[in-house]
This record gives sequence, structure tokens and C-alpha cells, in this order.
Amino acid sequence: MPIRPPSRLAARLAPLALAAALASPLASGTPPAAAQEVPAAVGRISVTGTGEVERAPDFARVFVSVTNRGDSVAAVVEANRAATEDALAAIEARGVAREDVQTANFQVFETPEEYDRNGDPRPVEPFTATHRLTIVLRDTDAVGAFAGEILALDAITFQAIAWGLERSEEAQDEAMRRAVADARRQAQVLAEAAGVTLGPIRRIGDGHVGGGPQPEMDRMMMRASAAPAVPIVPPARLVFGAQVGMEWAIGE
Repeated sequence: MPIRPPSRLAARLAPLALAAALASPLASGTPPAAAQEVPAAVGRISVTGTGEVERAPDFARVFVSVTNRGDSVAAVVEANRAATEDALAAIEARGVAREDVQTANFQVFETPEEYDRNGDPRPVEPFTATHRLTIVLRDTDAVGAFAGEILALDAITFQAIAWGLERSEEAQDEAMRRAVADARRQAQVLAEAAGVTLGPIRRIGDGHVGGGPQPEMDRMMMRASAAPAVPIVPPARLVFGAQVGMEWAIGE
């Protein structure tokens, strides 16, 4: 078969293809021009700010319980119902509004075994019912007198006190503002010490607020035949603490 000479178009393209092949990075052994430089990591300043606010408590939660024992579940529940009604009447007679009293817990259970000093079991009624009540007192200075009156009642056991602040959210918000301001102050000090400037904020972590109404429980769990007043002094302040993590970029 006779060999045909290349066409005019093929003859023109051949030198171009050869030039492209010689110019290819793969052919020359040089790295691809498309590889991009990875930008250097942006410097950051990370701190944790804290803030604290103090407020005087303006109410107290008093926890009391009414407890009865009986030979059957039905009997002990009925006895506890009647005793609770008497307790509520006594509480209201001391100037506490009914809406400031509520059930915190109600339980009926088998009475645990009890032993005397010699280790011998005592006879006990088989079932116990306990109705725990929460009483809100708006006059914090009157808590001691109220506790004394409650202790004098046979049907009620005084258990604990928790102090609180009615508008606690405002104190928590202020504590968080102070935590953010403290974080900014720390970051500025670090930047000045390092000879750099603060750039934009890169991250604000989840803030945490604690303290305040979380009570210091004054456990009492006692009765008294007569107690005109109990020396209960409200705390001078409740402390609300906040914490927040923040991060700034280092400026140009």
C-alpha cells in the first residue's frame, strides 16, 4: 500500500503538539503551576473571662414535712391528708398566703426497720406517708420567728431553708456582662504585652452563670416542744458568677 503524505492541516498541528509536550510540567520535571500556597495560620488570643455580682436575698424558701405512720396504705394516706390540712391552716394563720405554699414531694413507703440502743428491733407501723411542702416567705427578717413557730407544732418537721432573689435574671445578666468585659480586658493586656493589636472577635463560647439562688441549705430536721424563735440570719448577699470563653484574631 502506498504511504500518503500528511495533509497540510496535520503538518501544521504537529509542531504545535510537540511544543506543547516540551512545555508540559510533567515533561520538564517541574512541579505543577496550579499548586497553591497554604496561607499561614492567623494568630489568635484566647481567654476566659469571669464576672461576679452580689445581691441581697429578698425571699426565703422554707421546706417542711408532714409525716404519718399507719397499718395500711389507705389509712396512712388519709391520716396524712388530715394532718396536712391542719398544717396548712397553721401556716396560713401565721400570715402566709396559700399561693406561697405548694407540694414539693409526696411519698408513701414501707417503714424502715428501727433499732434501740441494744440493737433490738423496735415495733413500728408498717407504712409511712410524708408530704413535703415548700413555703415562700417574703420577709427574710421574719424567717427565724416563723421557724420557731413551726418547730413548736407537733405535726410539722422543719427541714431546710433556701435563700433566693426574685429578679435573679437581672443579676445573672449583669454577671455575664462583667465576664465579657473581663475577657476583653485580659485580651487587651496580652496584646499590649506581646506588641500586637486585637483584631475582630473570632469566637464567643457558651457562657455559664452559677450561684445565686442555688441554696446553702440549713439542714435542721428537728422538732421542739417550744421554740419562740430560731436564730436564723439571712445571708448578707447572694453571689452570681459568670464565665465565658472568647477568642480574638491578632490584628495586622
